[in-house]
Amino acid sequence: MGVVDDALAELPEADRECLQHVIEIARQLVPEATEGMSYGMPALKLDGKPLLGVVAAAKHLSVFPFSPEVVEAVAGRLAGFSLSKGTIRFTAEHPIPDDVVEDVVRLRQAEIRK
Repeated sequence: MGVVDDALAELPEADRECLQHVIEIARQLVPEATEGMSYGMPALKLDGKPLLGVVAAAKHLSVFPFSPEVVEAVAGRLAGFSLSKGTIRFTAEHPIPDDVVEDVVRLRQAEIRK
């Protein structure tokens, strides 16, 4: 196990499964991504740069693509979700759609590799 898996293992089952699903999508799209920490949160990294971070807070889950531009690019498809400059907030009961997670990962990968 790595940093991300260890952090997720401590969460309640529904939250853990939801965030693991997000991480698995990212791992499938970017299999060379490695686990680590970025800005104090567990994250997948690509070429030493943060690709996608995940956090569970008291009342929501968060995905951090470490890019305001990536969040802005998918914001129109996330009605009903709480968004900020670099964060997408959701719950296990109302997860981010898989196709949006895929686009977030692809867009962030393209930023890192440009």
